[in-house]
Amino acid sequence: MSRILAISGSLRAESFNTALLNALQPFAPKGMQIEVFKGLDELPHFNQDLEPNPPAGVVRLREAILEADGLIISTPEYNRSLPGVLKNALDWASRPYAQGVLTGKSIVAMSASPGPQGGIRALIQLKALLRDLGNFVVSGPEIAVPEVHTRLGVEADVQHVLTDPVTAGMVSHVLGGLRDAIDNGAGELVTRPLQTWSAAQV
Repeated sequence: MSRILAISGSLRAESFNTALLNALQPFAPKGMQIEVFKGLDELPHFNQDLEPNPPAGVVRLREAILEADGLIISTPEYNRSLPGVLKNALDWASRPYAQGVLTGKSIVAMSASPGPQGGIRALIQLKALLRDLGNFVVSGPEIAVPEVHTRLGVEADVQHVLTDPVTAGMVSHVLGGLRDAIDNGAGELVTRPLQTWSAAQV
């Protein structure tokens, strides 16, 4: 059983990215459990002075990431860029440098937007940032879901359902890639040089 933490970069109650994450479980490999994190709105602005004694919301985020075998992060695109709330969460999770709970995780990154490009610019920025932070980002079909409101539906007793078969097929492939990355310790291999260097500085 692998436990996957899914994080949405939007705080909006009717967020398309949150809805997309909630619709992923049926396409996950057998034995993979996806849990959508709630609480990004509890995080204060990142302040290095607070690192020795972080606020409760930060502790909860860090513990959830630490306990997860892998992550899925879905971002909207605001002003052609990554939203500040998501960057703030990644700052808290990746600090202290080379020692944060985010470092070394295997991650699937995706984006969704009601627009025609699916938030691809924010997705490119997110992937680059995650790699710079010492994570293994699963490659495969680019999941930047355009006109996402036409690809999600609602069924009885289910909050959201991914109705587009093409997007569903892409999701299945990248979630399979996430399973393989976790099984093969891909995240640990990526971050080993960084952690070795960091330990040598103590």
